[in-house]
Amino acid sequence: MSKTFDKSPRVHKAINWNRPTNAYNQTFHDKNIEQMWTHTEYIPSKDRNVWDRLDPAIQEVYKKVLGGLTLLDTKQATIGMPLISQVVEDLHQKVVLSFMGMMETIHALSYSTIFTTLLTDTETDEVFDWVEENPYLQFKAEHITHYYENITDSKSLYLAMVASVFLESFLFYSGFFLPLWLAGGGLEGKAKMVASGEIINKIIADESIHGVYVGLLAQEEYKKLTVEEQKEVDYEVEALMKELMENEIKYTEDLYAPIGLDHEVKNYLIYNANKAMMNLGKTPIYEEKKINPIVENGLSTETKTHDFFSTKGAGYILAKHRALTDADFEFVIDTEWD
Repeated sequence: MSKTFDKSPRVHKAINWNRPTNAYNQTFHDKNIEQMWTHTEYIPSKDRNVWDRLDPAIQEVYKKVLGGLTLLDTKQATIGMPLISQVVEDLHQKVVLSFMGMMETIHALSYSTIFTTLLTDTETDEVFDWVEENPYLQFKAEHITHYYENITDSKSLYLAMVASVFLESFLFYSGFFLPLWLAGGGLEGKAKMVASGEIINKIIADESIHGVYVGLLAQEEYKKLTVEEQKEVDYEVEALMKELMENEIKYTEDLYAPIGLDHEVKNYLIYNANKAMMNLGKTPIYEEKKINPIVENGLSTETKTHDFFSTKGAGYILAKHRALTDADFEFVIDTEWD
């Protein structure tokens, strides 16, 4: 039977980082710290002149994808990560999840920084009105939130973690496509909105870590389930992915068809959906098609180094962040510790 969480009185413990509970919590904690950044370290005002010369149709899509991303980051920061971290028992996992939740607030704030730079207050308000009215965006926010708000036992915790991985590794990426495409030179062969694209690159680097980490936690939680429960969640995981994909395709058509990019974004959806399944230790369910090479290059954090130095307080200097490599995600998973 799936374990129901015990709410009876218990001994309160302090976290002891000298006694690791698995082989990777410390690694992910350190990687998150290493990558830490804030919205003030980037200057999207550099894009102002480029923005004014963009086709209004592209401007419209750009505004809306950032609005949609803001909604999803808000959900992850205020509901997803807090509720999952509240019920996991491992104190080290709680800390890592809490830090990730904090970074989701930075992501949401970064989009607002771009809005403040490029749009009037009235235009920004119109974007957020659209966020509340778009049925496809509301659909995915509601479905993911449902799993977060209904954690009662190990089975529902596993499904909440699945929902989190689907959000971090799949649902965000339809919104990332246009900024990556523009910054990579997809329009007229010239890089556009590069400063804003740098912010997107930092967010993608964070989401990559979040998806892998929560995916590992989900795999551990899966092992706690009975064989029958595993069969039940296997069915639900695949059904949820297909339901989200159907909605994501409609969302993509709604946004990207007016600028002729919807078919390329759909290929990109499949790529990221399969990545989300693999983060859960599962077999991809879609036959992949070639994705736009400009956007594929934008996904590679190995090619991105960004030197930024920021004085904070009495002489504190934020050092250069090292780019991620595939080796950063190679772990020997051992959950048995003395």
